[in-house]
Amino acid sequence: MRNGRIKLMKVIIKRASGTLFVLALLVLPFIAWTQRWYIYDSLRLRNYKPPTEVVQLATDTTLNQQTRRLFYVYYPSLEDKSNFNNNCKTGEKTIVLGCYVSGQGIFLYKITDARLNGIIQVTAAHETLHAAYDRLNADEKSRIDILTQKVYKSTNNPRINEAVSDYQKNGADVANELHSIIGTEVRDLPPELEAYYAKYFTNRIKIVEFSEKYEQEFTNRKQLVLQYDASLNNLKNQIDNKENGIESMSSSLQSERARLDGLLEAKDYENYNQAVPKYNSRISTFNNQVREVRSLIEQYNKLVVKRNAIVSEETELIKAIDSRPDTLPTQ
Repeated sequence: MRNGRIKLMKVIIKRASGTLFVLALLVLPFIAWTQRWYIYDSLRLRNYKPPTEVVQLATDTTLNQQTRRLFYVYYPSLEDKSNFNNNCKTGEKTIVLGCYVSGQGIFLYKITDARLNGIIQVTAAHETLHAAYDRLNADEKSRIDILTQKVYKSTNNPRINEAVSDYQKNGADVANELHSIIGTEVRDLPPELEAYYAKYFTNRIKIVEFSEKYEQEFTNRKQLVLQYDASLNNLKNQIDNKENGIESMSSSLQSERARLDGLLEAKDYENYNQAVPKYNSRISTFNNQVREVRSLIEQYNKLVVKRNAIVSEETELIKAIDSRPDTLPTQ
């Protein structure tokens, strides 16, 4: 009986071993799938040492430990125009400041204009959120898409509206873009969405402040140009009105001068002498009007110089962020 029990136990053990082997074959792929990002990230980060400027970007954008790891996984790099366009082949005609290429990297256009400090930080956070969005499951994406769409519809920001419109025209994943835009550029968010972004940043508002600061560089100049244009338009109207008045006065004075010459020719000295003071007074008024117009024209010309200087600065800022190739292919 004892030998029979031993044989039976051996059979049970063999069967159990076979069952465990089958379970292992079923479980291991499941574990590998659920841990795929950890495995991928570990392989990518093995022997990787982020450059100092990349570490600083992670610090500036208040990435928490987990998000910093995600940022490093994509070997973020600051690129000059040539390298940037080689790596970011978006095909868009609009200005692009960065791109996240799944499975490859995060590429950031290196902007050196000190007036635009903060723009690289916002771009880095924006592209990192693309990588994060890539890893959300379908249910979480759906939940977040609803929240970001609701915020977008309630946010009256012309620049964001224009950016989203450009994404739509270019066939981009607008939900994905909104996920990055809302998280880095919109200050006030509903608690549920704020809590979501807190999974990535320790101080999201700092990124928004970067965004507001560099955006203000453009906004201030645009507003100043509008103010200058309004002042120039007002001066132009004043100049035109005064010049019309001067032209009318000149015609009247010429007629009066002809009349006085006629009085002299007729030797009507009494009427001539009586009319001369009034004529001279009108000449004085005329000269004053001419001087006023000259002064207004001088103001106008000086204001044009100031206005054009601001436009030049605005052009410089646009040029500083323009990552597009110097020569675009023709269609």
